[in-house]
Amino acid sequence: MKQTFGKNERLCSPTLIGRLFQRGSADVHTFYLFPFRVLYMYDTTPPPFPQLLFSVSKRQFKKAVDRNQVKRRCREAYRLNKASLLSLPAESRPSYIAFLYIAKEISTFDVIETATKQSLNRLLKLPPALRKNQGQ
Repeated sequence: MKQTFGKNERLCSPTLIGRLFQRGSADVHTFYLFPFRVLYMYDTTPPPFPQLLFSVSKRQFKKAVDRNQVKRRCREAYRLNKASLLSLPAESRPSYIAFLYIAKEISTFDVIETATKQSLNRLLKLPPALRKNQGQ
């Protein structure tokens, strides 16, 4: 399997991003795993690949160089470890995932990669009832 992170895996749609960040929505689930807050959502017609979004707060990191460095590390950690998530059938994995970087300092790649692996493993271990009842 190719270890790429192409355009078809990036979450770009403003409507989907709005649904993912909508407060109080029953479709969106979240968990915290330092240095990330992970939001995920299922869809009745899932895309062939889960679509991801990586976000770093402008309030915490004023310089774009720092924000870009953190996002680059997060994307690389996902790219190297996405095989476990893709091993699930499309219906049983989250369709849309957002990784929000919540740490106040720039973490090393090792810390980010470990947290990414743990987040992906947690997404794999969701209860089957939760997986099937999602979507619209």
